[in-house]
Amino acid sequence: MRSWIARRTLRAFARRYGYDVSYLEVMLNCSPSAFFKFAPLMKAAAHREAVPINASFTAKIVGALAEDCGPCTQLVVDMALEAGTAKDQIEAVLRRDPRAMSDTTRLAFRFADAVARRSIDDEEFRDAVRAQWGEKGVIDLTLALQLGRIFPMVKAGLGYAKECRRVTVDGHNVDVVKQAA
Repeated sequence: MRSWIARRTLRAFARRYGYDVSYLEVMLNCSPSAFFKFAPLMKAAAHREAVPINASFTAKIVGALAEDCGPCTQLVVDMALEAGTAKDQIEAVLRRDPRAMSDTTRLAFRFADAVARRSIDDEEFRDAVRAQWGEKGVIDLTLALQLGRIFPMVKAGLGYAKECRRVTVDGHNVDVVKQAA
C-alpha cells in the first residue's frame, strides 16, 4: 500500500512539473527500503524558518547548478516561480549577475556560491547571513544549498542524468553561467 501511494505521488509530481522521476521509481521498485529512507529528504528540502523565500530558492538553485545539467535546475526554477520568487531574481542567479540581484538574493547567492565552491570567503558571507537572519538563517540556507545538490547527484549515481537542456524562466530561455569566469 505504501509503495502504491508513493508511486502515485511520484507520477503526480512528474506531471505537475514535467520532471522525469524514473530514477526515483527505480529506487522504489528495486529497493523500497532505500526509497523510504531517501523520501524524507524531499520534505527536508522544503525546510525554511528564518530566510525569505527568494533567499531559500537562491541557495537551492545554486546547489542544483553545482551538480546538474538542466532538468533538476529547471525543476527548482519552476518551484521557485510557483512559490512567488521574482523572475528577474531567478534569472540573475542563473546568470550569476549580482548587480541584478536584490540585497536579499545577493546575500543568499554569495553565501551559497562560496560554500559550494569551498571559497575562502565563506566565513565572511556566513557572518553576513547570521547578522541578517541569525543562526536559523545559516541553517536554512545551508540545507537549501546542500539538499539542492543531493537530488541531481542521486540521479547521476543511478545513471539517469543523461539529459542536458536549456533552463527557462516562465518560457524565456536563460543563458546559465555555471561558474564564475
